[in-house]
Amino acid sequence: METTSRVGAQAPAAEGGQQVPSARRTVDGYLLAPFPWYGLDEAFTGPRWLMQVGASADGAIEHGSIGHGDEPSVRGETTEDKERFAVVVTVAASPVRRSADGTGLLEATSVSSAAWLAGVGLLSFTWPGQMDHTLRDDWLDQQTETAWVLADDLDGADWSTLSLPVDGVPTPFHYRESEFGWVLAGSTQEGVHLGAYGRGMSAYGLGFAVIKDIATYA
Repeated sequence: METTSRVGAQAPAAEGGQQVPSARRTVDGYLLAPFPWYGLDEAFTGPRWLMQVGASADGAIEHGSIGHGDEPSVRGETTEDKERFAVVVTVAASPVRRSADGTGLLEATSVSSAAWLAGVGLLSFTWPGQMDHTLRDDWLDQQTETAWVLADDLDGADWSTLSLPVDGVPTPFHYRESEFGWVLAGSTQEGVHLGAYGRGMSAYGLGFAVIKDIATYA
């Protein structure tokens, strides 16, 4: 699954490449989506915050992320055991289809799409200890490819099955752990796929629910 642009909720970079606080992110891109957004259910009472949405080549919103808990920084040796967060990724379930201008085809989405986006999301907040800054791009490229290979083999030995509630209904998810955190992916009855990733918060006690009014996050 390839995303060509990110819309609305991408925080601009501040000096030094750090993103500005989420309060300055906007909900605009989320409001354009024709599908429901998911987050953790009401059992989670901590902070919630917008992250970013992704659009296809023809501008249609395809996926987006909602954060819960501590806003993560790139994991370093001083932060790895302190931050507790979980991010929920909602992906529109779409078949292979023609682009709006009729010039090409847009890829289908699947549970693997959600698994890959979640895997890459976790990597974006990960920096292995003792790694030189100049090597991180190479490391990210390698790990991103690994995340894709893993997402393409959800029935493989690297994944286990975890049942979690989605809108109150027990739902099977593919689940895996790594030294960097955990990743899971599954589908809902509302026509979307869900991915999630986190660190410091156990995935085993989570539940997911439709966000009734995403505009309240603005």
